[in-house]
Order: sequence, then C-alpha cells, then structure tokens
Amino acid sequence: MLGVSGSIAAYKAADLASKLAQAGAQVDTILTRAATQFITPLTFQSVTGRRAYTDDDLWGSEAHVLHIGLGHAADLLVVAPATAHTLAKLAQGLGDDLLGVTALAATCPVLVAPAMDAGMYAHPATQANVAALRGRGVTFVGPEAGHLASGLVGPGRLSEPATILGQIRYLLTRGGPLAGRTVVVTAGGTREPVDPVRYLTNRSSGKQGYAVAQAALDAGAEVILISTVDGLPLPAGAQHQPVETAQQMADAVLAAAAAADVLVMAAAVADFRPAQAADHKIKKESGVPTLELAANPDILLAVADQRRALGRPKVVVGFAAETDDLLKNAQSKLERKGLSFIVANDVSAADAGFAVDTNRVVLLGVDGWSETLPLMSKADVAEKVIERVLRVLGEPAHMDADR
Repeated sequence: MLGVSGSIAAYKAADLASKLAQAGAQVDTILTRAATQFITPLTFQSVTGRRAYTDDDLWGSEAHVLHIGLGHAADLLVVAPATAHTLAKLAQGLGDDLLGVTALAATCPVLVAPAMDAGMYAHPATQANVAALRGRGVTFVGPEAGHLASGLVGPGRLSEPATILGQIRYLLTRGGPLAGRTVVVTAGGTREPVDPVRYLTNRSSGKQGYAVAQAALDAGAEVILISTVDGLPLPAGAQHQPVETAQQMADAVLAAAAAADVLVMAAAVADFRPAQAADHKIKKESGVPTLELAANPDILLAVADQRRALGRPKVVVGFAAETDDLLKNAQSKLERKGLSFIVANDVSAADAGFAVDTNRVVLLGVDGWSETLPLMSKADVAEKVIERVLRVLGEPAHMDADR
C-alpha cells in the first residue's frame, strides 16, 4: 500500500510505484486531497495496473469497510512523500481522511519517507512526531539534504525511489528462510599501499559480492558486508564495514565470522603487498624503484583454524577467479582451505568475471558434487549461491519471504 501526500515530490512517488510494479509488487495507492493537486490517480493506475484511491472513495458505497480491507490486505504501508502535516496526523492517530483511517486499521509494518522544507523538518513539533512514530516501530527513509523547492538547501528532500525501494525490499524479506541467521560477505579487491598516493590492487569491481549480500538479505539474513568498494550502492539493511588492505579485511572477517552462520568470501584478496610502504610519494626523478613484496595473510586458512576452534561459521564459501585450469585450481582451493563449497569462474572470459554484470560459474562442493551454471546476471548467480547455502544449512531452498 502506497500513501501519497501533498508535496511537489509526489512525482517521485509515481516512479516508486512503477518500480515496485516492475519488481512484481501489487501496489494499491491512496492519494490525499492535497496530493491530487500535484498528481492524478490516473498516473498511479497507469503505472501499477491497479486502482488508486482518494478521499472521495471514503464517502462512497464502500466507506464502511474500504479502509479495513486496504489496511488488512497490505504487507507494508509506505507513505511517500510524507509531509509535515501527514506526519503529524500519523503521530496523533487522526483518521479524518482515507489514508489516516487506513493507517489506523493497518496491521503491517509502516515505512515513511518525509518530504518538506528544511525548517519544517527541523521544527521541534515535527521532530517530536518523528520520535513518536519511531517509538512505535515506524521505519524512516530520509529525508536527504539538498536543494529544496523553496530555494533553500538543507535536509528535507524525498529520498530517491531506488533508496526507498531498497528499504521496502529489506522490510518485506525479514521472514525469509535465513531469518535469524548472520551472513558475512566480502567484496571488492584489496588495496595495498605503495606510498601515500599509490597502491597495488586487482580488477575486482565488487559487483558479485554486493549481489551475494543482496541475495542473503532477500533470504531474510542479517548481513555484514566487508568491502573495499566505494562506488556501488549499499544494499539496504546491510551492516557495512569498509576496509582497504588484506590485513584489515582479515581482522574484520575473523571478528565477524566468530559469531556468524555463513561466510561468503567473494572478495579478491591480494596475495602480496609491498613489504614496506614509502612514507612519501616516490618521485620518478629518483629512478625506477625496486618493489619488494611480502605475503598477505591467507584469510580462508585463518578462518578454517578459527572454525575448528569455535565451530562457526557452519558454512564457508570461497571464490576462485582463475585464468586457466579452472576446475583443477578451484578443487585444490576447496580442499586446502576447508570450504563448504567454492564458486569458480574464468575471469579471462570477456562476458564474465571482473567489471561486467554477468558471470559464468561452476559450483564445486566438498562432497564431490558440482553444478555448472550458464551465463547469467551476477544477481542470478548470487541467488544460486544462497540457495546452495540453504541446502548446506538444511533449510528449505526457496527464496520467497514468508508473508
């Protein structure tokens, strides 16, 4: 259920409704009377294929049951944009319009995305209303800081539809098959400093690791994402731990894995680092430097030692990015590092591996099983990995959240 109140940001709500419908959601919309001054019900009906309601419907023949039916049928009530006036009504429990009485009747979680001028949002009355709603378990997204309709700059902008959609996705998947489980995922290529302005790294974009994190979230897990990546959007609900070097990643992984159920090591960890990073920028006038390398810690071997002592994580998944002898090298890594299974991919292929959005992988298990996947999106690969994790854990291998 999407509630839209009277703000210029209502045009973003239409985009949000469209994105939700494209993702497979059934979106019923309620527009306040003020919202219809900015956008029409027909807009929402056009992008969702479902009816959009207004206050006129409250006083129609369905008035005595409409709000009850809408409130009870919803898996999630989203109010975006939520003006200062609407926040006040929600906080005070006012039921003088269709959105208000539906919110009172709803038994589902509620997500609110505020949009208003900065001064209005900062006003003590609005902040008290926000605090009251948070205290009742309402989830807030935004507002963001930026240029506002008044010409002022400050916090008050409606969050972008993709950001709101991410939080919706998170809230709707809390009852999935990994609910109550903690999954640690690593992503990206580590960066080993040569001097204050240079580092050694690899071509890993982090896309596959982020996709695995999202798939684990979709299955209901609490996710810790240990990442070197700067430019990818963080999956909503993930606990992000930024790192740079292999040593930093090792420390973070060992700390998080000690209490985790699953570890998926999708990061491309550098095997070597400069033995001594220069304190100052190396100047070319000094001639070509000789770079002495030292071995980085082997994170998966350290995890295996810790796992034998603690019994956690129950499932450890490795990745093998190879350019030759794919299956032989992956099988060797699987055995040497005590993995539950390994995801092997040939990164020399132009349409798979680093940087691109697709991948072609082979899953190899400790019990001798294997599964060869065709070329598919990294999101689809991630779902296959999490489905296999569920099998190892003995959980039902379906990705639909309980409603």
